[in-house]
Amino acid sequence: MGRWLSARGYTVFVLFYRLPGEGWAAGPDVVLQDTQRAMRLIRHRANDYGVDPERVAAMGFSAGGHACADLAARFAAAVYKPVDKADQLSARPLLAAPIYPVISMSAPHAHPGSREKLVGANADSVLERAHSPHLNIPANAPPHFILHAEDDDVVSVENALLLRAALRERGILVETHLFSHGGHGFGLRKAMGKAVEAWPELFLEWAHAQGL
Repeated sequence: MGRWLSARGYTVFVLFYRLPGEGWAAGPDVVLQDTQRAMRLIRHRANDYGVDPERVAAMGFSAGGHACADLAARFAAAVYKPVDKADQLSARPLLAAPIYPVISMSAPHAHPGSREKLVGANADSVLERAHSPHLNIPANAPPHFILHAEDDDVVSVENALLLRAALRERGILVETHLFSHGGHGFGLRKAMGKAVEAWPELFLEWAHAQGL
């Protein structure tokens, strides 16, 4: 997707983020530390990259969709001590595009593997809630583009619906596309020949309308 967007004139950054299971002190917040820091560094170095610091968006797929949605919900959360001047900048994305995202950390809709790796198999309800983006939507959350397939047998489509409902309740602009067929992890290549193949253009049309 990075190459696809780049070919259409976008400057794209691919984030390799740390995981809680690797033993970092921040535990489940380590992913949010990295997504926040990435947004701030891009804005801090905007002149070097030739980008508008106000027009930086976030997109993520599956577990990365959780990272994207969590950033969009908790961009202002203080999850690490400031390192330099970059950390004086906002981590709020212009818009967020969680694609077939993991959202809920609670049964029955949580993806078991993602839940275990992020908050642990024995997480209590407080920890589950803290890391379920749909339960932490602020009034100034960015607009969202949500995409999911109804026949996703890995991450239930209910995750996308929970996020959509929470955004609508807060009055946040959200565009949602649900496709009957597509499964999980279709991205670009596996979407070919299916109706869901249209999703990248749908995203671009919506993103243009939001000023990206």
